[in-house]
Amino acid sequence: MDAKNHHRPPGSLERAEDAAGIDIVGLSKRYLTPKGETFTAIRDVTLKVEPGQFCSIVGPTGCGKSTTLAQVSGLEKPSVGSVKVGGQTVEGITNGVSYMFQADALFPWKSVLGNVMMGPTLLGTPKREATALAMDWLRRVGLAGFEDRYPHQLSGGMRKRVAMAAALINNPRILLMDEPFGALDVQTKAIMQNELLKLWEELRPSVLFITHDLDEAVALSDRVVIMTSSPGSVKDVFDIDLPRPRGNVQEIRHEERFLELQGHIWESLKDEVTRAYARTSGAAA
Repeated sequence: MDAKNHHRPPGSLERAEDAAGIDIVGLSKRYLTPKGETFTAIRDVTLKVEPGQFCSIVGPTGCGKSTTLAQVSGLEKPSVGSVKVGGQTVEGITNGVSYMFQADALFPWKSVLGNVMMGPTLLGTPKREATALAMDWLRRVGLAGFEDRYPHQLSGGMRKRVAMAAALINNPRILLMDEPFGALDVQTKAIMQNELLKLWEELRPSVLFITHDLDEAVALSDRVVIMTSSPGSVKDVFDIDLPRPRGNVQEIRHEERFLELQGHIWESLKDEVTRAYARTSGAAA
């Protein structure tokens, strides 16, 4: 990423001017099982995310959603096909990407401030500037005054706020999110969704967001991708035409257009969920 994104003054919040598109073409990923057999996680996945777009992937458990994110990040290499970010083929760890996992992925021995400072520090930002920037981000996510706490001293929702600040502090061009709010209670989850939308509206990185929650996908996204049961491939793509900014996700869910979109997407998704359940429960698909 361009150095100017790492040395902006605290209090400023710049959009990711170099937000990158994601082009996935004919992507397949195979693994060897402990028994030496070949397992295909995803097959012939083709997907496009426009620069600055918020795209969610929804599908049954085990359909390869997380595998797809791993290929975009460069943490894994495709067996077949290609992934391009900003027009460049991904051949290693992708530059300008932040990854927010389902687990908090915080360093337990570091304070809240220390965790959030990690990104700027690793990018060479001077300590004083990194500290000021991290303090500003803690304020943005509602954790001012908690900078000296450690992860084990925080609630689940507060740890997610720390993880979000750590993911966004470097102003990424791409934000990969793997069920980041899945373990939260309903009320905390809604608060975090609103926080994410607010910060994304300001920064506008390209987002690839994995969730099992269809309502969450519709409320947050510009586009929702449905994946088939394993091996995963793209079944349907739905454009979400709800106006932005969307404000409170709890209120959006009662709107007529939201319910209409949710119904259409569920019609596509339910067969895949049923098929995956039948296979994992030992029943005939």
